[in-house]
Amino acid sequence: MTNQTKEGQTSPSYQDHEGTLYSFDDLLELIRSFHGHVAPGVIIGAAMVHKVLSLMPEGILFDVICETFNCLPDAVQLLTPCTVGNGWLKVYDFGRFALTLYEKYEGKGIRVFMDPEKAKDWSEIRNWYLKLTPKREQDSSLLMEQIRRAGTGILGCQEVEIAPCFRQKEGLGEVIICPLCGEAYPSKDGGICRPCQGETPYVLTGHSDKDESSPPLKKIPLKKAVGHRVLHDMTMIVPRKEKGALFKNGQRITVGDLCRLQQMGRQSLYVIDENRINSQWIHEDEAALAFGRSMAGDGVTFTESPSEGKVNFMALRDGLFVVDEKKMEMFNLLPGVMCACRHGYTVVSRGDSLAGTRAVPLFLTISEFNKAMTLLSGTPFFRVAKIRKASVGILVTGTEVFQGWVEDSFIPIIRSKVERFGCHVLQSLIVPDDRRAICKGVKNLLDMGTELLITTAGLSVDPDDVTRQGLIDAGLEDVLYGAPILPGAMTLLGRIGKTQVIGVPACALYFKNTSLDLLLPRLLAGLTITSTDLASMGHGAFCLECKKCTFPVCPFGK
Repeated sequence: MTNQTKEGQTSPSYQDHEGTLYSFDDLLELIRSFHGHVAPGVIIGAAMVHKVLSLMPEGILFDVICETFNCLPDAVQLLTPCTVGNGWLKVYDFGRFALTLYEKYEGKGIRVFMDPEKAKDWSEIRNWYLKLTPKREQDSSLLMEQIRRAGTGILGCQEVEIAPCFRQKEGLGEVIICPLCGEAYPSKDGGICRPCQGETPYVLTGHSDKDESSPPLKKIPLKKAVGHRVLHDMTMIVPRKEKGALFKNGQRITVGDLCRLQQMGRQSLYVIDENRINSQWIHEDEAALAFGRSMAGDGVTFTESPSEGKVNFMALRDGLFVVDEKKMEMFNLLPGVMCACRHGYTVVSRGDSLAGTRAVPLFLTISEFNKAMTLLSGTPFFRVAKIRKASVGILVTGTEVFQGWVEDSFIPIIRSKVERFGCHVLQSLIVPDDRRAICKGVKNLLDMGTELLITTAGLSVDPDDVTRQGLIDAGLEDVLYGAPILPGAMTLLGRIGKTQVIGVPACALYFKNTSLDLLLPRLLAGLTITSTDLASMGHGAFCLECKKCTFPVCPFGK
């Protein structure tokens, strides 16, 4: 990697993918023309590319991974055909000054990185690399000289193999039109594009003197309002006692109403007769009703007569309240609209209040309304899933219980929890900590017609705890072991055929409420619980162990 300078000193040369060699000075000019200025990171990056090219077999098709966005990708794009644009260069911003060149299809390659141990003999390189000296205090001449002299001597390398998931070029997938900005984007990003979700570098700089947040409305003095119909609900609030729409949209004002309106602080009113609104505007009541029809799914109804511009949702039956949280979040990112609901996965009764939605201003533009309705198309926000009355089999594991050394306490605990939902316990079995005995017990319960199998204990790290292994021997599939729930971290979920399985750790003997109380309603509602579902439960799944338990009216599981 060296040649002779005019002064007789050795100077490194740098090779690109076609075998062209560049002297150190030529490289600096190349970097200046491509990168904008001569950056130490690009020079060292060129040495890394040179080194890895010299170690790879000739004639192969290769891709490159960079582990930082700083400088290094430009060295790759300068000396190889791999660019961010053609997808042959992938950048994972780990903050490490390293790159990997690998065979495109098999994934075998060489990773080259800045080695701090090798750089310790080069003081200015070390100061630059580890940010030990502020940039303005660095000796740039000495830094360049040390980079020239060090060449590839400050680099480490290792053989690696890229995982298949990282070798694949990820496509956009389905492309749809964002209902907010009207531009195309990948549907996998959600109901609206990521910039419209707030991930945008742009600040709105334009402005208009014209207020387009509502149509031009004419108000009339209160003393002239008799005989006119009000344009919207008007709310009366008695502190700590009463709040409600005292006057409804379209209600005609009488002489007797004037005093009451004055008490409400009204000195002027919007009335229907004086405001003819064209089709480019949607009244809050009309918008709320349209939102309600789209958001209410199976087992949910809503108020057909909006109040104060809002419709509320109620449960049509007993069951589990299920919310499309992602879609609801997208809706609430749209301007001029809102929706709020109680916690999802809450057990509700017929007639319980679930949620409310409305337009924020008195009128929405037809454009804003259409954007909201486009987002609402497809599946509804809310549904109440039926909680079935399952046939339950209980399998208690533990040699100490099986032998009678310890009295069982699990069966009455589990029985009381499932019977609360109307379930029937088919059979309860107690087996020792033995894989074959556990497997046999499971099969016996399945033969009885068990729809939900609940096992207890034997799920810890102790060598005698073999419940999980016994379940797998009995055919357990789709196993999820471990949950971010306290108490209940060692919970197990899975299925054997069509039978749902939940393994309850021994902590349920001590704590009144555990992971079982959070997961049981979902299982009885027939919901599939994924690892992502469990991961998302971690936020709020920490029991405070209050002296007086008020679950489920408490933060646990919310």
